[in-house]
Amino acid sequence: MDNDSTGRIVAAMAAWIAAAPPGARVPSNRALTAEFAASPVTVQNAMRQLAGRGLIESRPGVGTFVRAARPARSVDYGWQTAALGALPWRSGALSSAQRSVAPAAIAMHSGYPARELLPERLVRAALARAARTDVAMTRSPAAGSPELQAWFAADLAAAAPPGVTPPTARDVIVISGSQSGLSSIFRALVGPGQPMLIESPSYWGAILAAEQAGVTLVPVPTGPDGPDPDVVERAFQDTGARAFYAQPTFANPTGGRWSPETGIAILEAVRRHGAFLVEDDWAHDLAIDVDARPLAALDDDGHVIYLRSLTKSVSPALRVAAVIARGPAHDRILADLAAESMYISGVLQAAALDVVTQPGWRSHLRGLRPLLRARRDLLVASLREHAPTAHLERLPLGGLNLWLRLPEGTDVPRVVRTCESRGLIVSDGTEWFPAEPAGPYLRINYSGEDAGRFGEAARILGGVLADERA
Repeated sequence: MDNDSTGRIVAAMAAWIAAAPPGARVPSNRALTAEFAASPVTVQNAMRQLAGRGLIESRPGVGTFVRAARPARSVDYGWQTAALGALPWRSGALSSAQRSVAPAAIAMHSGYPARELLPERLVRAALARAARTDVAMTRSPAAGSPELQAWFAADLAAAAPPGVTPPTARDVIVISGSQSGLSSIFRALVGPGQPMLIESPSYWGAILAAEQAGVTLVPVPTGPDGPDPDVVERAFQDTGARAFYAQPTFANPTGGRWSPETGIAILEAVRRHGAFLVEDDWAHDLAIDVDARPLAALDDDGHVIYLRSLTKSVSPALRVAAVIARGPAHDRILADLAAESMYISGVLQAAALDVVTQPGWRSHLRGLRPLLRARRDLLVASLREHAPTAHLERLPLGGLNLWLRLPEGTDVPRVVRTCESRGLIVSDGTEWFPAEPAGPYLRINYSGEDAGRFGEAARILGGVLADERA
């Protein structure tokens, strides 16, 4: 009975508040007790519910008032991601991250760091040296330069704990950027019409590669600490999926990082189901506050297929990456890659190896951290000041991007278009979802050019969002 009375008072007062101007004084509890013929406890319960909804605010010693600013509650529909599955089709247009823009625009849509954040001197010197060697006139082995294979293997082996057999150079396949590796992995290990789990949201390029390979995507909702291992377990059970594509470290677009407990639980689920975890470690060299710790370093029985790219940290012109896989999976992936591209330029491989084995490479990475941190923190502070309704759930500990949730009901494509008309280029978060988006999101890159214009960018975005609410 008390619950019915409380609900009756809440409904009546919510209607009264909706018609009242912001700041209007709410009748006292004594007046409401008399008006609704209810007990003081029932009225107090109703008032607590109204305050919990953000409709009223109490000022001690003064009274209770209609809340002047009524923040919209962000509703999480992520659970529907797993229930509904992936979309049956997707637009063939270029990703927003690939667009070319006017020189005067503030470009925060790209997935690459600014030139000043790259080891330009090392890259130019390495390319000049490589061009003077025999690799300029000869073909490379299909699996890549043995020296570069050995470097990639040693880089992962350095993170392996005692008792885990580290990878060898024979387990490495050098590829032309991680995108080609994704396509071959999905074709070779999953195949057309077969299910594959994928975090939602996730890297748009992986979604595209899977769709082009005819793979059936099974979205698994993920958050700042990674997906729920129980949801992953159920998805494997329900679908019989053969693989799970994921970014456990500094995910694109969210910046999320799996907790160690989540990583181990999901790796165990992958093993129980005899499946593969395709670990995309694209941001390995872009750590800010914590080091990258690949899950592949914990695996020596071939369940983890590991992707390690140098493109974002060395140079976009040196599209060199590696797949590390063991057993028959390695052979299938290599066969697919060799059929598609035959081999990777020896000049690019030699130059990449030159860069990462120079003493200046480690110095560059040490200097990169504070630069990325300063840009990230400057953009976050600018957004909090000028665009406070663009909500950042968790500060990314590495990577290149901020993942912003906009107020509920925001027309994101219109926001993106309006921002562009005012000189700011941002990415619509929709394309990072393998199914319908779980909310209105933007992805913006804090590592691009013109960090000095972050304040201007935040003011533009804040103005557009204010106009959207008006």
